[in-house]
Amino acid sequence: MLVEATDRSFAALIDAESIDGWAVAPGGLESASILKMLRALALQVRSVRSPAAWLMVESDEIVGLCSLMAAPDRSGAIEIGYGVAASRRGKGIASRAIADLVRVMADQRGITALTANTAIDNLASQKVLQNNGFRKIGRRTDAVDGELICWRLDIVTSGNADVSVA
Repeated sequence: MLVEATDRSFAALIDAESIDGWAVAPGGLESASILKMLRALALQVRSVRSPAAWLMVESDEIVGLCSLMAAPDRSGAIEIGYGVAASRRGKGIASRAIADLVRVMADQRGITALTANTAIDNLASQKVLQNNGFRKIGRRTDAVDGELICWRLDIVTSGNADVSVA
């Protein structure tokens, strides 16, 4: 289940506290420095589009995060990012969460596509995107993360309430 991650949620995660009665997966979700960066990113994106980040909750436990990485570009494409606590990986959590996020974003007016990047050696993350219909569209090199595979999922709207992903 996806639950909006508010600024209060990020503050609690940084302080290793539970949120609304949900425990955080053993070992936490990420380092405090990464959580602070994600909090700042969410604040920036939230000024344009809200919600900007979501907690992944399974069995009354916070097991991961997914986020919008920026406001939509002029074409309506929006980049997403996600991560699952190390203690909870390999259980299909990210695939289920991204499927939920695709449905949420497909219902948003003006969103034409979702994009994501994965490290070339992160086969698990690549599988998450493949499982959700994303296709490889290229590669790029990032100064911090190195070589990345770029992914895209087009969202098609018929002008009515009908929305599908392609």
